Amino acid sequence: MSSQSNYTIPLLPLRGLLVYPTMVLHLDVGRDRSIQALEQAMMDNHLIFLSTQKDTNVDEPYEEDLFQTGTLTKVKQMLKLPNGTIRVLVEGLERATIEQFEDKDDYFLATVTTHPDSSDKDAEKEALMRTLLQYFEQYIKLSKKVSAETYSTVADIEEPGRLADIIASHLPIKLKEKQEILETFDIKERLNRIIKVLNNEKQVLNLEKKIGQRVKTSMERTQKEYFLREQMKAIQQELGDKEGKTGEVEELITRIGEAGMPEHVEKTALKEVSRYEKIPSSAAESAVIRNYLEWLITIPWTKSTKDDLNVTKAEKVLNRDHYGLEKVKERVLEYLAVQQLTQSLKGPILCLAGPPGVGKTSLARSIAESMNRNFVRISLGGVRDESEIRGHRRTYVGAMPGRIIQGMKKAETVNPVFLLDEIDKMSNDFRGDPSSAMLEVLDPEQNHNFSDHYIEEPYDLSKVMFIATANDLATIPGPLRDRMEIITIAGYTELEKIHIAKDHLLTKQIKEHGLSKSQMQLKDEAIQDIVRYYTREAGVRSLERQLAAICRKTAKLIVSNEKKRVIISSKNLEDFLGKKKFRYGQAETVDQIGVANGLAYTAVGGDTLQIEVSLSPGKGKLILTGKLGDVMKESAQAAFSYVRSKAAELKIENDFHEKYDIHIHVPEGAVPKDGPSAGITMATALVSALTGRPIKREVGMTGEITLRGRVLPIGGVKEKSLGAHRAGLKTIILPADNEKDIDDIPESVRNSLAFVLATTMDEVLEIALAGEISES
Repeated sequence: MSSQSNYTIPLLPLRGLLVYPTMVLHLDVGRDRSIQALEQAMMDNHLIFLSTQKDTNVDEPYEEDLFQTGTLTKVKQMLKLPNGTIRVLVEGLERATIEQFEDKDDYFLATVTTHPDSSDKDAEKEALMRTLLQYFEQYIKLSKKVSAETYSTVADIEEPGRLADIIASHLPIKLKEKQEILETFDIKERLNRIIKVLNNEKQVLNLEKKIGQRVKTSMERTQKEYFLREQMKAIQQELGDKEGKTGEVEELITRIGEAGMPEHVEKTALKEVSRYEKIPSSAAESAVIRNYLEWLITIPWTKSTKDDLNVTKAEKVLNRDHYGLEKVKERVLEYLAVQQLTQSLKGPILCLAGPPGVGKTSLARSIAESMNRNFVRISLGGVRDESEIRGHRRTYVGAMPGRIIQGMKKAETVNPVFLLDEIDKMSNDFRGDPSSAMLEVLDPEQNHNFSDHYIEEPYDLSKVMFIATANDLATIPGPLRDRMEIITIAGYTELEKIHIAKDHLLTKQIKEHGLSKSQMQLKDEAIQDIVRYYTREAGVRSLERQLAAICRKTAKLIVSNEKKRVIISSKNLEDFLGKKKFRYGQAETVDQIGVANGLAYTAVGGDTLQIEVSLSPGKGKLILTGKLGDVMKESAQAAFSYVRSKAAELKIENDFHEKYDIHIHVPEGAVPKDGPSAGITMATALVSALTGRPIKREVGMTGEITLRGRVLPIGGVKEKSLGAHRAGLKTIILPADNEKDIDDIPESVRNSLAFVLATTMDEVLEIALAGEISES
């Protein structure tokens, strides 16, 4: 065939295989469409078009999954195998491209145009053929994959196109490159392309040979070095030379004896030393054993500090470092008193829980100082791998002990105060649950033989005083929380913040900014304004940042010789800190209809939460916005149902749910909100909007509601009260069952707030709503 021809013949997709013209080979066909295409070809003229799949993972290829250029092929023989597949013998005839593709349901039919090779030869083709044969011969000598007989067969071929195709079929190149050769219709270009491929293959094979020789030489050199090292060791022993590894081993044995290890641990360590001595220094195992021995020696086994359990001294230290927190200090002093009487180190694990910036970490440091113990802190925030706590097994590359053993090494004694910071921030994933590993650490009945995967020997943690800190107790798993005694630090009152700023924070910031008290004076009224108008937090971190800002501006004024002494009062405070960030006092200046002040408990302390309700003509649709969680959405539904059931008593139109759409909104929609304490607030706002009676602006409320109007108890009363006090509210409505929690509120806050205990929703409405029902 010397000119282009068109054929309409069945198409057979090939997976991971390509057939060149003039090739004769066997194919195993198993796909139903492919078998149908073969049978159709046998019924017609034995011609079939073979096209390779672009992706071998596609089980049912279509037109877009196939290369457009393939091979026109003749089916020579077909044989059905016992397993249901068909073995077929095919002979490639010519290159061809798909012009038209048709799906016949059972098989694919393609109209193809052939691209026959020209049999004409010229001088350039002859030269390319000779070069190709020369490169192929060199490739056969370097590679063991092609036999020498193959070259004899190929050398007799006269047609340049056929020569290129047969050599290409013998090359171990990627399917994509083979396809590119198939798509090269120009013979000279095809010959050039295969010459380049052979040249690359030849260079790769030469490189492989060099690498092989280099590896062999390296192995011989390693064996030689081992032999010489063994000889050197024998010579050193004969001469009594203690330098080198022999001296190092003796030093390790001495240090193990001085470490005070338990007998079973010392036995293990000496056994590892014996292994270390026998292994060559160049072996990877040598470094692993050496590192393990170093950890065993440096961990404290018996070294301890003598406890100073003087409660009076401890009280002085705690009062010096912390203002307020009376109940927390009292609990710590009780703990120390019990330790002094019993002389036993076993006791509850303390967990200081509260919002950021209230002094949890510094309180733990003060406890360590008051007891004359070393202090060590590890942060558990973001830990999600169990091996962070228990360590990695020594089979892993880069294995090391967990954070508990690492902390003990830093502490250098067996009885430190060990702070587990942010214990509520641990999480878990496919690498294990670190909170489960912490159960053994924090259990006084188990931690006397704590097991670390790296150390592999039991380690006694019973003399350690563990103190944990947490912002949110809800995220700590129940079993772990059960092992700790929770001491809640709710936050500071305004009076306490002013004292902390004067006695601690201001002195610290003046010193850190290179100032003196004679250069800067901050009046009490200015400190009060900073607390009221520039911070709104449970702790004092933001307060400290504001004081630092004032110190920086003061330092600039003094350095630039504008002033020699700076006095900051309420009048010039805005010159240093800018416009006021918060409004102190009422969130609203007048009583409003449909706007109720709720009280919320967040990870950063208590806060107020306004809930707004508006009515618009509609069909009773209840719209909830403000990024509310499932619990708050259910509270809104319960409040709505309660109001519907009590419509007559509350003098609300019975058909209000058919006339109005009700929209409940909690401002700051970008902040997620959830929790079971907004029920009575939503119900009050609904009743206010439907009756036209305003809600008293100085009243805040918290509590959950039932469908019958009962007020259920909630948590976080202390924190919510502090938040209400910061916001300037005067009256707080609480569930009656929360009466016991009022005693926990600081006296200064308790005296400035009026607490109303409610059992039913009627009592809430009587206190919260002002005025009479509007005629509108």
